Amino acid sequence: MSATTTVSTLKIPTPAVMAGPSRLTARPAGLPAPWEGQPAKAAASQAAHHEADRAERRDRAQAAADLDTPKLLAARHLAVTTCPYLAVALHAIAVVPTYAVPTMGVDRHWRCYVNPAFVRAHPVRELAGVWLHEVSHLVRDHHTRARRLTEASARHEAAGRPGSAPLDPDNPRREQVRLNIAMDLEINDDLFESLRGPDKPRTLHRRSKTDDADDANDTTPRLPEGALTPSRLRIANCDLFEQYLHHVTPTMVADHWTDCGSGAHDGPVPWEDDAAGAHPLGPHEAAAIRISVRDAIAAGRGTAPSGWQRWAEHYGKAPQDWRTLLGAAFRTSLGAAGGAGDYTYRRPNRRTASLGGRLVLPGLHRPLPQVAVVIDTSGSVSDMDLGSALTEVAAITRALGVTGRNVAVYTCDAAVQTAQNVCRAEELTLVGGGGTDLREGIRAAMTRQPRPDVTVVLTDGGTPWPEEQSGCRVVAGIFASHRSLTRFGSDGTFIDCRPPEWIETVYLE
Repeated sequence: MSATTTVSTLKIPTPAVMAGPSRLTARPAGLPAPWEGQPAKAAASQAAHHEADRAERRDRAQAAADLDTPKLLAARHLAVTTCPYLAVALHAIAVVPTYAVPTMGVDRHWRCYVNPAFVRAHPVRELAGVWLHEVSHLVRDHHTRARRLTEASARHEAAGRPGSAPLDPDNPRREQVRLNIAMDLEINDDLFESLRGPDKPRTLHRRSKTDDADDANDTTPRLPEGALTPSRLRIANCDLFEQYLHHVTPTMVADHWTDCGSGAHDGPVPWEDDAAGAHPLGPHEAAAIRISVRDAIAAGRGTAPSGWQRWAEHYGKAPQDWRTLLGAAFRTSLGAAGGAGDYTYRRPNRRTASLGGRLVLPGLHRPLPQVAVVIDTSGSVSDMDLGSALTEVAAITRALGVTGRNVAVYTCDAAVQTAQNVCRAEELTLVGGGGTDLREGIRAAMTRQPRPDVTVVLTDGGTPWPEEQSGCRVVAGIFASHRSLTRFGSDGTFIDCRPPEWIETVYLE
């Protein structure tokens, strides 16, 4: 019995106790565990965060009280009046007063941070210019384009591809300023030039006091002193900031350190709110605003400069390869012309043998279509455009078996210069360089025997077109956009250089 009692009170250690303290969790004696000081650190961090939050709220409240809101809104009204196609975008921006931002800047959520001292120090005209500048960052979606360029540069470095990437991933802050400078150049290169009247001087910035006195009655928006333009940095005008970026040097970055916010360069900015801040706009709402701006430009609401017109032409449209469009139009015309068959005794019918040779039946024959190519060789057409289009037409005709004597090429400027049958594009002789009247080339093609089934016209569009429909299908490949073929003359008359509807037109942009 006593032995049984001894066994019942014996404690058998578990395997964990027998193994002793783990080497991963064992700590020297006297050293506090990490969780012992955590409450104090967390409390200190939370207190610092609350203090920073209170300081920011005090800054925002003081800035809101100091902001000259009527002056800022008057400047926005002037910007809307000057560029009505940007009205929806300008009114969609929420204003956030703060002294943390040096001047004015925008974030990717369509909020504009405004320093009251900056508003107080500048006239309404210059504030209107800043409104137009900042909203241009958002409408042109600079932050999304900057993010794509940054990601592409990182992939370039990771893959070890030859050449240098557009951006240096190891120096993000400097590259952020480079992007901002290039974006400013894309906006300022033609926006304010278009606002300048025909009798205004060419300078875009504040001038002398005498000049300012002369401009007392002028209400056109203008850039504040120190704004970046291509002429100021001695850079040739480009279309996109991705092109300007190649010309922005580290010296320019050091001399012109600028920051328009994450709505421009997509980088982190300390004075901006996050997505949960006041009045953020999402990507779908931003896309709807851009579509509204595009439609306003297309409807002719205001006089948009060339840069904005180029943007409106391409925004929201899926890019299509002009080679595919030209090939589809050409193949359709050739298929319609080649489908017409005829009977011929040169090829006996397969049923002739079943008749015992007493009667000869004609077989069906499908002739190859005749193709005429009229090439605009006037001085306004570049050799590169002509070469690429001719190569594409030659490849299509060769693939369809239409070569040699079935293809006639006419070079034409103001008159027909050459007419030749060619088998390869290398055999072409391009002669011209004068004015443009391709009606002569089309008329010469129509008088050819045999008559062409399809006529392809390659031109930049600066030519008169036949008034009457020709006797064959005509496909026009134009090295320009459809918008560039319509304009208003100096006397206000509408000039339309587009081909007539019976000509199938492909714009080779």
